[in-house]
Amino acid sequence: MKITLFYNRSIHENAAYYYQLSKEAREKLAGVDKAIEDSRKELESSEKVEKKHVRVVRQKEWFERYHSAKTTGNLLMIGGRNAQQNDQLVSKYMDETDLFFHADIQGGTVVILKIKGALEHGEIGEGGGRAIEPDEQDFAEAAQFAASFSNAWKNGNASVDVYAVSKNQLTKNVSGGFVPSGAFAILGERKWFRNTKLALRIGISKEDGRIRVVPDVAKIHLKDELVVVPSLSGKEKGALAKSLAKRFNIHPDELLEILPNGKSKTIQG
Repeated sequence: MKITLFYNRSIHENAAYYYQLSKEAREKLAGVDKAIEDSRKELESSEKVEKKHVRVVRQKEWFERYHSAKTTGNLLMIGGRNAQQNDQLVSKYMDETDLFFHADIQGGTVVILKIKGALEHGEIGEGGGRAIEPDEQDFAEAAQFAASFSNAWKNGNASVDVYAVSKNQLTKNVSGGFVPSGAFAILGERKWFRNTKLALRIGISKEDGRIRVVPDVAKIHLKDELVVVPSLSGKEKGALAKSLAKRFNIHPDELLEILPNGKSKTIQG
C-alpha cells in the first residue's frame, strides 16, 4: 500500500490528515451497513406480506365444483350451486342407490347423498366403490345440508321441512305441467325430515388443513370452528367472507365458495 506524504506538512499534520480520511471511510462503511440492514428488513417484511395475501391454487376434486361435504359416516353430499348444476347432478352423478334431498321450499339446492361412491379408505371417485349403508345420522346431516343451501336461508328462516326420495321417483315429465330447469316432479312417498334447523359449522379440517363447512348436526370436529346461522340482521355473504378470511388467514374467495347465499351471523362453536 502506497501512502503519499506532504513535504510541506509536519509528521503530525500528515498523520492527522490520514486519521480524518479513515474516520470518514468508517462512517461511510457504517452507512452502507445500515442501508443493507434496512433493505434486508424491508425485503423480509415485503415477503411476509406477499405470503399472507398470496392465494395458493390447488388441484380441486371434481365434486368441489358443487357444494360438498362428507357426513360423519364418510358419505359424500353434493349440492348444486344453480339450476344447471341441479340437473347435472341427477343426470350425470346420481346412481340408483343414491338419495335425493331437497327443502320443501321453492328455490334450493338439490343434494345427492352418494352411497355407491363411498370408498373403503374414505376417498371419493366418479362412480364405483364399496357401498356403505347410511344411517339416520347421515340422513339428518344431508337434510340439514339441503335446508341450509335453500332459499329458506335467504328468507331468514330458522327451520324448514326437507324430504328425500330415490332416483326412480324423479321425473321431468308431468301431465299438463311444466318442470323448470333445476326442478323435478316427485313420484310416490317421500321420507320427511320435519322442522330441520338451518345451521352449518365452518372451520379448518383436522385431516387436510383446508377450510370446510359441515352440517351443525354432524359429529365432525373442525379446528377453530364457528356455527353459522341465517339472520336478516346479520352480515351479507361478501362481508361475512371478508370477516372470516381474517380469522382463518385465507382468501375471501375460498369462503364465498362454501357459504350459503343471504345474510348470516356466527356463533362461537
